[in-house]
Amino acid sequence: MRLAEDEFAAVVEQVRDRIWRNGSPADPAAVAAAARAEGVVLGAADLVRLLDGVRAATAGAGRLQPLLEAEGTTDVLVNGGGGVWVDDGSGLRPAALVLSGEAEVRALAVRLAAGAGRRLDEASPFVDARLPDGTRMHAVLPPLAPDGTHLSLRVPAVRRFGLPDLLAAGAVPAAWEPVLRAVVERRLSFLVSGGTGSGKTTLLQALLGLAAPGERLVLVEDSGELRPDHPHVVRLEARHGNVEGRGGVGLDALVRQALRMRPDRLVVGECRGVEVRDLLAALNTGHAGAGTVHANTASDVPTRLHALAATAGLAPSAVDAQLLAGVDVVLHVARSRAGRGVVEIAVVAPEGGAARVVPALVRSPDGRLGTGPGLDRLRRRLGTPVPSGVPR
Repeated sequence: MRLAEDEFAAVVEQVRDRIWRNGSPADPAAVAAAARAEGVVLGAADLVRLLDGVRAATAGAGRLQPLLEAEGTTDVLVNGGGGVWVDDGSGLRPAALVLSGEAEVRALAVRLAAGAGRRLDEASPFVDARLPDGTRMHAVLPPLAPDGTHLSLRVPAVRRFGLPDLLAAGAVPAAWEPVLRAVVERRLSFLVSGGTGSGKTTLLQALLGLAAPGERLVLVEDSGELRPDHPHVVRLEARHGNVEGRGGVGLDALVRQALRMRPDRLVVGECRGVEVRDLLAALNTGHAGAGTVHANTASDVPTRLHALAATAGLAPSAVDAQLLAGVDVVLHVARSRAGRGVVEIAVVAPEGGAARVVPALVRSPDGRLGTGPGLDRLRRRLGTPVPSGVPR
């Protein structure tokens, strides 16, 4: 008789715990012996299920593993109580799977954190880490999360999306392709702005793949997500401190190290703190560069950078001066019901001594393309002749 899902989950936990106590590998013989020792008699089909379940529970993400491995999955989220949500590229939706409750969610989160070399308990009730397979993990425990342990897993992209892929998917309008290529070929410094999950990293990765093969790209990231299709990539990753807060190496320190590594392009995967100061300084000393930043709209980017740079002691006027001198273009991406894609190409321009991001090319929610007051400035930045994709 085939076991029901809740019965099967209980058997997996029993067998897993016995294997751990015995120090045995999760091979077929050990799993079968542990099942017999627990008084469980299984048929051939359930024994195969049990083997897969125990392996997932000891090395993978337990019952979440099939969701993480499903094609197109970008995020798997577990809320307090065991509710599971999945994003497979079309937005979040509830999964058919529901974990058994707080005990299972917490045990899974603690085990995953330990596998990443991190601690998760009452003394350290939240963790942000990268698992051995590249999955990005975040967890937070009660009482910080009153409804129970919350677990967030972001799956690293297996496929490297290039600009042709984004064009085919409609994420980039065909008329804007020459503009994006010209931004890279002219070695303009640019920022990609947008909300969480809007496709910032995907667009940045695709554009970095257009860089000339002879260029050296130095990537600085908190958690390695960028995988540009380029022959010369150097990757630096931040290191979190231990439970005493020691031993951490932040993005700001890595940006300074990257400048000593002869970068042709310096890339910060996500600007979200004091590293903004060092990136802007680098872009004002002859280095071409790029990065992403969270912002609701392209015009919000200066305000967002002001807030981030304030943590490093920079005044808004200093940020504006460096932004005007060091950043040429802002590419804004957004998520809609039709998917994720570029909705604005803008330029950085002065206004009364302050920096302002001015739209040059815009795409409305219904897909219509238009122009903005920054178009002439964009043309001057791109040089002549103007790419045929720029509306006249």
